[in-house]
Amino acid sequence: MRSIHSLAKQLQKDFPQFEFDQSETFAWSPSTATIHWQSNEADSAAFLLHEVSHALLGHAEYRRDIELIKHERDAWSYAIDQLASHYNTVITDELVQSTLDTYRDWLHSRSTCPHCETTGLQIKKHLYQCLACSQEWKVNEARLCALRRYPIKKIHR
Repeated sequence: MRSIHSLAKQLQKDFPQFEFDQSETFAWSPSTATIHWQSNEADSAAFLLHEVSHALLGHAEYRRDIELIKHERDAWSYAIDQLASHYNTVITDELVQSTLDTYRDWLHSRSTCPHCETTGLQIKKHLYQCLACSQEWKVNEARLCALRRYPIKKIHR
């Protein structure tokens, strides 16, 4: 298996339309066409191919939180099916599921009603409504920071 630095260098040659930035985190930034990567992660090569997959798939914005999970799943599938063998990188199902679990947990937390703890539905970007008590709440972006839920509609019983 090659080093993360040689992999990043090869990817930069193979995909000159993207910038590759050694950073503190793994991320795809569509506004600058930059793939951010780090070298101190045990599965750095897999995560780097995952971010390249986001770029190649044209992932940018999402309207509903569930779309983010679809983007994540699609990027992992593309990395496994299209990139991993070409770049001599092993991507385990355990890594993929563990990573997807963090997004599923994030979505579950966002969709939990702050009033009655029932699961709600997203009715528009950053806005949810409870199926049980009709409470509405706003959520912050919270992918890289603490989740906040703000009730915005009083419950009348």
